[in-house]
Amino acid sequence: MGRRALPKINPDLDLSSHWKDSATLPENWQLDQLFDRSAPLEVEVGSGKGLFLERATACRPENNFVGIEVSRKYCRFAAARLARGQRSHAIMLHADAFVVFARHIADASLHGVHVYFPDPWWKKRHHKRRIMQKSFLQDVIRTLVPQGRLHFWTDVRDYFDASLELIASFPELNGPFNVPEVAAEHDLDFQSHFERRTRLEEQPVFRSEFERC
Repeated sequence: MGRRALPKINPDLDLSSHWKDSATLPENWQLDQLFDRSAPLEVEVGSGKGLFLERATACRPENNFVGIEVSRKYCRFAAARLARGQRSHAIMLHADAFVVFARHIADASLHGVHVYFPDPWWKKRHHKRRIMQKSFLQDVIRTLVPQGRLHFWTDVRDYFDASLELIASFPELNGPFNVPEVAAEHDLDFQSHFERRTRLEEQPVFRSEFERC
């Protein structure tokens, strides 16, 4: 199943409240400062088309959400999705997730970190670009509140196994906890567009969840 081109964004749609570019923010900005209200904060790394954020913000309006996306066109597409849904408690951030987690998130400030179907970087020499690596996990541990959750899903078994082996080396994270597959009730009843595509192709999805001690 090939990828389809992204639909065009309505040029009249105001994205100013749902789209931020890290390159235009002050040097010492902090993630929680992007919102006008104080609320539990969840972050998705690699939001793609924004399906997870659209669903999660509807289910948990009491929380703030930030989606970090390195692709400008996908970031704007997801922001448009949030704008159409009037999700005032969610923002898309065009940025490098490694930099954001290392420099712009305060200690013990996140209630959830979501990583769904990250780029597996297939070639061995590119594995250092994978998001699930030691430095990122150290920042996840630093930024999660006690009992905060890390969610990691992928359709690549080798990546899943390698990531779980790495996470097991951090005693600060309990798990992995089993995440059962749930039957979809409608065409967009999936955690992300990647999950939808994978399940429609009848391929396995590997899911895990961890809790900060």
